[in-house]
Amino acid sequence: MANDWLLLFPEKVRVLLNGLPVPLLAKVEEIRVREGRPLEINYSGHYHFLTGSGSLTQNPGEAYKPSREDTHRLLDLISNHSLYTMEEELRKGFITIPGGHRIGLSGRTVLSGGGVEHLRDITGFNVRIAREIPGIADSVLPYLLERGRQRIMHTLILSPPQHGKTTLLRDLARQISAGSREGREGSRAGLKVGIVDERSEIAGSRRGIPAFDVGPRTDILDGCPKAEGMMMMIRSLSPDVLIADEIGRLEDAEAVTEALHAGISVVASAHGKEVSELARRPGLGGLLEHRMFERYVILHRTEAGLTFRILDGQKRALLLISPEERLGGERHA
Repeated sequence: MANDWLLLFPEKVRVLLNGLPVPLLAKVEEIRVREGRPLEINYSGHYHFLTGSGSLTQNPGEAYKPSREDTHRLLDLISNHSLYTMEEELRKGFITIPGGHRIGLSGRTVLSGGGVEHLRDITGFNVRIAREIPGIADSVLPYLLERGRQRIMHTLILSPPQHGKTTLLRDLARQISAGSREGREGSRAGLKVGIVDERSEIAGSRRGIPAFDVGPRTDILDGCPKAEGMMMMIRSLSPDVLIADEIGRLEDAEAVTEALHAGISVVASAHGKEVSELARRPGLGGLLEHRMFERYVILHRTEAGLTFRILDGQKRALLLISPEERLGGERHA
């Protein structure tokens, strides 16, 4: 079922969402449910509120306002009727559910030892819809292949949140793992891919089985911290390529360095608008200083859709891919 994520919502909210036009529903990226406040949907860089009759509005006064019953029921559904089993997720402020959908939570924090122990009185939810777009990496992957087409160059994908980093990583994993038999430059053998999926978003695994197509030669460590997971992969699963989402901590950088020294290609993502921003971060700054990455892919959303810029290891521009050259603009959401 393409829109099985609708089953996450309590009946009243689900009915309103189900009433949206099918093409619009296919583009929805976020649904924000706030108790007693307007029900909001976001797609393609735009936001609207949803009225009690299921229509869109820019006027928050006209919007449906989820009740306490709605939010309690939503929390019950996303925790699979067992909130106490999600203590670690509540401490982090989000829950990832089967299918790779991530739900950010807001409420009252409970502190212990100066840190957040967990959340209580949860009344705000940001449901981020995960989707796969086969082929989104078609124009990018050739620029990540070393001459001879049998090695993936060390690559960092960069963009602000919600610009398609994870979607691109997902399709890169699929294509790198599967290889290709045809193409202008000949065939390319599939490689062993290891995905460290700390937030369960890249593969969207259900009981260890990926919900998305991440390729036939791909191994996944689901729910594992990135640094620890990369080291586990290096020691025991002998990947040709390691893939990780949203690196940035010092321990992440150390694991990336270890992988590169072991001859393993790394394809990772990080938050940011430009490569120059990363130099100021303790973890990523060192990787840039030592020119660990051979390619940078920078994603930027425009009114027309998603644009890719590809830079080499010395930050020189190699390619600009406009939305018209990709999959049709807004499908990149």
